[in-house]
Amino acid sequence: MPTVIINGRSTNLNVPDDMPLLWALRDVAGLTGTKFGCGISMCGACTVHVDGQAVRSCVTPVSAVAGKQVATIESMSADPVGKRVQAAWRQIDVVQCGYCQSGQVMSATALLKKTAKPSDADIDNAMAGNICRCGTYPRIRAAIKIAAGGNGKKEA
Repeated sequence: MPTVIINGRSTNLNVPDDMPLLWALRDVAGLTGTKFGCGISMCGACTVHVDGQAVRSCVTPVSAVAGKQVATIESMSADPVGKRVQAAWRQIDVVQCGYCQSGQVMSATALLKKTAKPSDADIDNAMAGNICRCGTYPRIRAAIKIAAGGNGKKEA
């Protein structure tokens, strides 16, 4: 039974070692903010943080996170950077359908924790693989810049 620290709480997960973290979070821990999108690590809807790194939980076995810190979208309102990202998302109405947005916020938060003032290239690299079917990419980029302390406009 792997023990994982989920959103700051030590949690014993009575699941098979090879169960994807996504399903342990949603079905066992009851944290449904992390979404299932593709199941093959291509869309980013299932992104969580493991020891501060953005990872795709749909292909990460629970055994790989035993003893590690896992942060989900549910914890972002208590995280200073996550809180800024969520505020920026709301400020410019990034969300359209919203399905992909928990993964987008998790990737953006991981980026800003690593690179406080990201360039367009940094944003493109960090957000690559996070698919938004509604095409809100320009608003996502602008919100990341606002969360980084900018005005959300393209820099010269």
